[in-house]
Amino acid sequence: MEFHDDELRRFEAEGAAPLPDTKVGGHVDHDGAHIWYASYGSGTPVILLHGGLGNSGNWGYQVPALIDAGHRVVVVDSRGHGRSTRDERPYTYELMASDVLAVMDRLEIDKAAIAGWSDGACIGMVLGKIHPERVSGVFFFACNMDPSGTKEFVATPVIERCFFRHKKDYAALSATPEGFDAFVEAVGLMQRTEPNYTIADLAEINVPVAIVHSEHDEFIKREHSDYLARHISGAELILLPGVSHFAPLQRPGQFNAALLAFLARISA
Repeated sequence: MEFHDDELRRFEAEGAAPLPDTKVGGHVDHDGAHIWYASYGSGTPVILLHGGLGNSGNWGYQVPALIDAGHRVVVVDSRGHGRSTRDERPYTYELMASDVLAVMDRLEIDKAAIAGWSDGACIGMVLGKIHPERVSGVFFFACNMDPSGTKEFVATPVIERCFFRHKKDYAALSATPEGFDAFVEAVGLMQRTEPNYTIADLAEINVPVAIVHSEHDEFIKREHSDYLARHISGAELILLPGVSHFAPLQRPGQFNAALLAFLARISA
């Protein structure tokens, strides 16, 4: 029977599955921050970018599946998240995208597919637009490209369980474990004001893109995902039934199948 954690009770209590062991990883110093990364396996590279307030450990159900499928998998803690630090500047998606390039340079990866979740998806799309020569495709899950794409926030038990886990992980991993409230406010400011991509901006994206939307996403409007798929040339829309903004944790088998199918299509 396929693993399900639809209510995130296991995630709240235990987190995702632990990441595998690796000897390839550490930190890269870049533009005022100390950015943590790890690399697993070998083959066609895929970079996994987690969501806002999270960390790379949230990909624990995805990394083994991608390794088994013959990919080199790289995870990155976004600046200020997880084991990565930040300076006093406000968060921006472009700044965090530049951190990913620094990790790629450290690992001597010329080009990779980007699978992003929420804020991580936005970072991936920014990379696809600004540095298409470094991006073989973007799997854009559960995110918006302008503030109008978000729903009005409504707290739910699932969101509260995820937030509890993020807070606990931050205390365990961060170099500033007492700074969670300020961290949440700074990330929230970015999310409320960025990104601001216009139709013209979207039209300039010419790498392969999958816009991936969950049936019960708590944060992103379905019509916004439709809009992105219409205005990014060649983009496909993938709908995930029965799950929400937390699909990689809720039903990893379903999420992984969609991701692996996209990676197979862009490498064919």
